[in-house]
Amino acid sequence: MVLTERPGHAAEVARARGRSYDAVFTLGGDGTVMEVIGTLAHSDVPIGVLPGGTGNLIARVLGIPLSIDEAVDVLLEGDEARIDLGSIGGHRFAFAAGVGVDAKMVETTTPVLKGRFGVLAYFWTGARAALRQDRFAVTATVDGVRHERMATMVMVANFGAVFRDLITLGPGIRQDDGLLDLCVFSPKGFRDSVRITLRLLRKDFRTDPCMLYTAGRTLRIETDPPRPVQADGDLVGMTPFDVVVEPLAANVLVPRQT
Repeated sequence: MVLTERPGHAAEVARARGRSYDAVFTLGGDGTVMEVIGTLAHSDVPIGVLPGGTGNLIARVLGIPLSIDEAVDVLLEGDEARIDLGSIGGHRFAFAAGVGVDAKMVETTTPVLKGRFGVLAYFWTGARAALRQDRFAVTATVDGVRHERMATMVMVANFGAVFRDLITLGPGIRQDDGLLDLCVFSPKGFRDSVRITLRLLRKDFRTDPCMLYTAGRTLRIETDPPRPVQADGDLVGMTPFDVVVEPLAANVLVPRQT
Protein backbone atom coordinates (compact mmCIF):
# COMPACT_ATOMS: atom_id res chain seq x y z
CA MET A 1 0.00 0.00 0.00
CA VAL A 2 1.31 3.46 -0.94
CA LEU A 3 -0.14 6.74 0.33
CA THR A 4 0.10 9.44 -2.34
CA GLU A 5 1.77 12.68 -1.31
CA ARG A 6 0.96 15.08 -4.17
CA PRO A 7 -0.80 15.32 -7.54
CA GLY A 8 0.94 13.02 -10.01
CA HIS A 9 2.36 10.71 -7.33
CA ALA A 10 -0.13 7.93 -8.09
CA ALA A 11 1.04 7.96 -11.72
CA GLU A 12 4.67 7.76 -10.61
CA VAL A 13 3.97 4.76 -8.37
CA ALA A 14 1.92 3.00 -11.05
CA ARG A 15 4.64 3.60 -13.63
CA ALA A 16 7.40 2.27 -11.38
CA ARG A 17 5.62 -0.67 -9.75
CA GLY A 18 2.18 -1.26 -11.25
CA ARG A 19 3.15 -3.87 -13.83
CA SER A 20 4.71 -6.05 -11.10
CA TYR A 21 1.32 -6.93 -9.59
CA ASP A 22 -1.63 -9.12 -10.54
CA ALA A 23 -3.94 -6.11 -9.99
CA VAL A 24 -3.71 -2.51 -8.81
CA PHE A 25 -6.40 -0.89 -6.64
CA THR A 26 -6.89 2.86 -6.24
CA LEU A 27 -8.61 4.50 -3.28
CA GLY A 28 -9.31 8.18 -3.85
CA GLY A 29 -11.04 10.60 -6.16
CA ASP A 30 -11.40 10.47 -9.93
CA GLY A 31 -8.13 12.35 -10.38
CA THR A 32 -6.18 9.61 -8.59
CA VAL A 33 -8.09 6.94 -10.49
CA MET A 34 -7.21 8.45 -13.86
CA GLU A 35 -3.54 8.86 -12.93
CA VAL A 36 -3.37 5.09 -12.47
CA ILE A 37 -5.63 4.12 -15.39
CA GLY A 38 -3.80 6.50 -17.71
CA THR A 39 -0.39 5.20 -16.66
CA LEU A 40 -1.32 1.52 -16.96
CA ALA A 41 -3.18 1.97 -20.27
CA HIS A 42 -2.39 -0.63 -22.95
CA SER A 43 -1.25 -3.16 -20.35
CA ASP A 44 -2.94 -6.31 -19.08
CA VAL A 45 -2.88 -5.16 -15.44
CA PRO A 46 -6.48 -4.94 -14.14
CA ILE A 47 -7.35 -1.86 -12.11
CA GLY A 48 -9.84 -1.89 -9.25
CA VAL A 49 -11.48 1.45 -8.48
CA LEU A 50 -12.39 1.97 -4.82
CA PRO A 51 -14.60 5.02 -4.15
CA GLY A 52 -12.73 7.45 -1.91
CA GLY A 53 -13.51 10.84 -3.43
CA THR A 54 -16.43 13.26 -3.60
CA GLY A 55 -18.08 12.43 -6.91
CA ASN A 56 -16.66 8.95 -7.51
CA LEU A 57 -17.87 9.29 -11.07
CA ILE A 58 -15.76 6.50 -12.53
CA ALA A 59 -16.73 4.05 -9.78
CA ARG A 60 -20.36 4.91 -10.41
CA VAL A 61 -20.26 4.40 -14.17
CA LEU A 62 -18.50 1.04 -13.69
CA GLY A 63 -21.28 -0.06 -11.33
CA ILE A 64 -18.95 -0.37 -8.32
CA PRO A 65 -20.58 -0.11 -4.85
CA LEU A 66 -19.88 3.11 -2.97
CA SER A 67 -19.14 1.23 0.26
CA ILE A 68 -15.40 0.51 0.26
CA ASP A 69 -15.76 -2.83 2.07
CA GLU A 70 -18.44 -3.96 -0.37
CA ALA A 71 -16.46 -2.67 -3.35
CA VAL A 72 -13.38 -4.71 -2.35
CA ASP A 73 -15.41 -7.92 -2.07
CA VAL A 74 -17.26 -7.30 -5.33
CA LEU A 75 -14.13 -6.49 -7.33
CA LEU A 76 -12.07 -9.39 -5.98
CA GLU A 77 -14.85 -11.68 -7.21
CA GLY A 78 -15.52 -9.58 -10.31
CA ASP A 79 -14.73 -9.67 -14.00
CA GLU A 80 -12.15 -7.86 -16.12
CA ALA A 81 -13.44 -5.48 -18.79
CA ARG A 82 -11.64 -3.56 -21.52
CA ILE A 83 -12.79 0.03 -22.04
CA ASP A 84 -11.83 2.79 -24.44
CA LEU A 85 -10.07 5.93 -23.25
CA GLY A 86 -10.08 9.44 -24.65
CA SER A 87 -6.85 11.40 -24.89
CA ILE A 88 -6.36 15.19 -24.96
CA GLY A 89 -2.73 15.87 -25.67
CA GLY A 90 -1.76 12.74 -23.75
CA HIS A 91 -4.12 13.46 -20.82
CA ARG A 92 -6.37 10.41 -20.73
CA PHE A 93 -9.98 10.31 -19.53
CA ALA A 94 -12.43 7.46 -19.04
CA PHE A 95 -15.87 9.07 -18.69
CA ALA A 96 -16.06 12.36 -20.59
CA ALA A 97 -14.44 15.67 -21.41
CA GLY A 98 -16.48 18.82 -21.71
CA VAL A 99 -16.85 22.55 -22.19
CA GLY A 100 -19.55 24.81 -20.79
CA VAL A 101 -21.84 23.88 -17.89
CA ASP A 102 -19.86 20.83 -16.78
CA ALA A 103 -16.50 22.63 -16.89
CA LYS A 104 -18.00 25.55 -14.96
CA MET A 105 -19.29 23.08 -12.39
CA VAL A 106 -15.78 21.66 -11.91
CA GLU A 107 -14.26 25.14 -11.83
CA THR A 108 -16.62 26.60 -9.21
CA THR A 109 -17.15 23.63 -6.84
CA THR A 110 -14.76 24.52 -4.02
CA PRO A 111 -13.17 22.05 -1.57
CA VAL A 112 -15.28 23.66 1.17
CA LEU A 113 -18.51 22.92 -0.71
CA LYS A 114 -17.39 19.37 -1.48
CA GLY A 115 -16.45 18.79 2.15
CA ARG A 116 -19.77 20.12 3.41
CA PHE A 117 -22.23 18.71 0.86
CA GLY A 118 -20.38 15.89 -0.91
CA VAL A 119 -21.61 15.06 -4.39
CA LEU A 120 -24.59 17.41 -3.94
CA ALA A 121 -22.14 20.30 -4.25
CA TYR A 122 -21.72 19.43 -7.93
CA PHE A 123 -25.48 19.45 -8.47
CA TRP A 124 -25.71 22.89 -6.87
CA THR A 125 -22.95 24.52 -8.90
CA GLY A 126 -24.06 22.72 -12.06
CA ALA A 127 -27.65 23.95 -11.66
CA ARG A 128 -26.46 27.52 -11.14
CA ALA A 129 -24.29 27.32 -14.28
CA ALA A 130 -27.18 25.88 -16.31
CA LEU A 131 -29.60 28.60 -15.18
CA ARG A 132 -27.22 31.32 -16.34
CA GLN A 133 -27.69 30.15 -19.95
CA ASP A 134 -24.12 31.10 -20.86
CA ARG A 135 -24.12 30.43 -24.62
CA PHE A 136 -21.03 30.32 -26.82
CA ALA A 137 -20.21 29.49 -30.43
CA VAL A 138 -18.75 26.04 -30.95
CA THR A 139 -17.23 24.41 -34.01
CA ALA A 140 -16.79 20.65 -33.65
CA THR A 141 -14.98 18.65 -36.30
CA VAL A 142 -15.59 14.90 -36.01
CA ASP A 143 -13.61 12.62 -38.34
CA GLY A 144 -13.31 15.55 -40.75
CA VAL A 145 -17.00 16.55 -40.67
CA ARG A 146 -17.62 20.09 -39.36
CA HIS A 147 -20.55 21.02 -37.11
CA GLU A 148 -21.34 24.57 -35.93
CA ARG A 149 -23.72 25.48 -33.10
CA MET A 150 -24.46 27.94 -30.33
CA ALA A 151 -24.26 25.87 -27.14
CA THR A 152 -24.27 25.91 -23.36
CA MET A 153 -22.53 22.53 -23.00
CA VAL A 154 -20.38 20.34 -25.23
CA MET A 155 -19.36 16.86 -24.11
CA VAL A 156 -17.09 14.24 -25.63
CA ALA A 157 -18.46 11.15 -23.92
CA ASN A 158 -17.07 7.64 -23.57
CA PHE A 159 -19.73 6.37 -21.13
CA GLY A 160 -23.36 7.24 -21.77
CA ALA A 161 -24.95 7.07 -18.33
CA VAL A 162 -24.46 9.22 -15.23
CA PHE A 163 -25.31 8.28 -11.63
CA ARG A 164 -26.43 4.70 -12.22
CA ASP A 165 -28.45 5.43 -15.36
CA LEU A 166 -30.31 8.37 -13.78
CA ILE A 167 -29.27 10.51 -16.75
CA THR A 168 -28.27 9.14 -20.16
CA LEU A 169 -26.26 11.61 -22.23
CA GLY A 170 -27.10 10.26 -25.67
CA PRO A 171 -28.16 7.29 -27.79
CA GLY A 172 -26.02 4.20 -28.17
CA ILE A 173 -22.97 5.50 -26.28
CA ARG A 174 -20.68 2.60 -25.42
CA GLN A 175 -17.35 2.55 -23.64
CA ASP A 176 -15.97 -0.33 -25.73
CA ASP A 177 -16.88 0.50 -29.35
CA GLY A 178 -13.72 2.34 -30.38
CA LEU A 179 -15.61 5.63 -30.69
CA LEU A 180 -16.14 8.82 -28.70
CA ASP A 181 -19.55 10.49 -28.80
CA LEU A 182 -20.04 14.22 -29.30
CA CYS A 183 -23.04 15.63 -27.41
CA VAL A 184 -23.90 19.30 -27.99
CA PHE A 185 -26.73 20.93 -26.02
CA SER A 186 -28.07 24.24 -27.33
CA PRO A 187 -31.03 25.50 -25.27
CA LYS A 188 -32.21 29.00 -26.16
CA GLY A 189 -33.99 29.54 -22.87
CA PHE A 190 -35.34 28.02 -19.68
CA ARG A 191 -38.08 26.00 -21.42
CA ASP A 192 -35.53 24.41 -23.77
CA SER A 193 -33.32 23.54 -20.79
CA VAL A 194 -36.22 21.83 -19.00
CA ARG A 195 -37.16 19.89 -22.16
CA ILE A 196 -33.58 18.70 -22.69
CA THR A 197 -33.28 17.62 -19.06
CA LEU A 198 -36.53 15.65 -19.23
CA ARG A 199 -35.43 13.99 -22.47
CA LEU A 200 -32.15 12.89 -20.92
CA LEU A 201 -33.99 11.50 -17.88
CA ARG A 202 -36.44 9.65 -20.15
CA LYS A 203 -33.76 8.48 -22.64
CA ASP A 204 -35.70 10.24 -25.40
CA PHE A 205 -33.29 11.05 -28.21
CA ARG A 206 -35.62 11.91 -31.05
CA THR A 207 -34.51 14.72 -33.36
CA ASP A 208 -34.37 18.01 -31.49
CA PRO A 209 -32.90 21.32 -32.69
CA CYS A 210 -31.28 21.80 -29.27
CA MET A 211 -29.47 18.44 -29.22
CA LEU A 212 -26.73 17.24 -31.58
CA TYR A 213 -25.20 13.78 -31.47
CA THR A 214 -22.47 12.23 -33.57
CA ALA A 215 -19.55 9.86 -32.97
CA GLY A 216 -16.02 9.47 -34.26
CA ARG A 217 -12.40 8.61 -33.55
CA THR A 218 -10.82 12.06 -33.79
CA LEU A 219 -12.48 15.29 -32.69
CA ARG A 220 -11.49 18.94 -32.53
CA ILE A 221 -13.51 21.37 -30.40
CA GLU A 222 -13.18 25.14 -30.96
CA THR A 223 -15.18 27.82 -29.14
CA ASP A 224 -15.58 31.56 -29.34
CA PRO A 225 -14.59 32.86 -26.87
CA PRO A 226 -12.08 30.27 -25.54
CA ARG A 227 -13.48 28.21 -22.67
CA PRO A 228 -12.04 26.02 -19.88
CA VAL A 229 -12.00 22.27 -20.59
CA GLN A 230 -12.59 19.54 -18.02
CA ALA A 231 -11.84 15.83 -18.31
CA ASP A 232 -13.20 13.46 -15.66
CA GLY A 233 -13.47 16.32 -13.18
CA ASP A 234 -10.05 17.90 -13.75
CA LEU A 235 -9.47 21.17 -15.60
CA VAL A 236 -7.02 20.36 -18.42
CA GLY A 237 -6.68 23.65 -20.31
CA MET A 238 -8.63 25.89 -22.66
CA THR A 239 -10.25 25.46 -26.06
CA PRO A 240 -9.44 24.68 -28.78
CA PHE A 241 -8.53 21.08 -28.03
CA ASP A 242 -8.08 17.86 -29.98
CA VAL A 243 -9.18 14.49 -28.66
CA VAL A 244 -8.58 10.99 -29.97
CA VAL A 245 -9.93 7.62 -28.87
CA GLU A 246 -7.62 4.85 -27.65
CA PRO A 247 -9.70 1.70 -28.25
CA LEU A 248 -9.89 -0.81 -25.38
CA ALA A 249 -6.86 0.82 -23.76
CA ALA A 250 -7.77 0.21 -20.10
CA ASN A 251 -8.35 -3.07 -18.24
CA VAL A 252 -10.67 -2.49 -15.27
CA LEU A 253 -12.30 -4.71 -12.68
CA VAL A 254 -16.10 -4.60 -12.66
CA PRO A 255 -18.81 -6.43 -10.70
CA ARG A 256 -19.41 -9.91 -12.05
CA GLN A 257 -21.99 -9.94 -14.82
CA THR A 258 -24.91 -12.22 -14.05
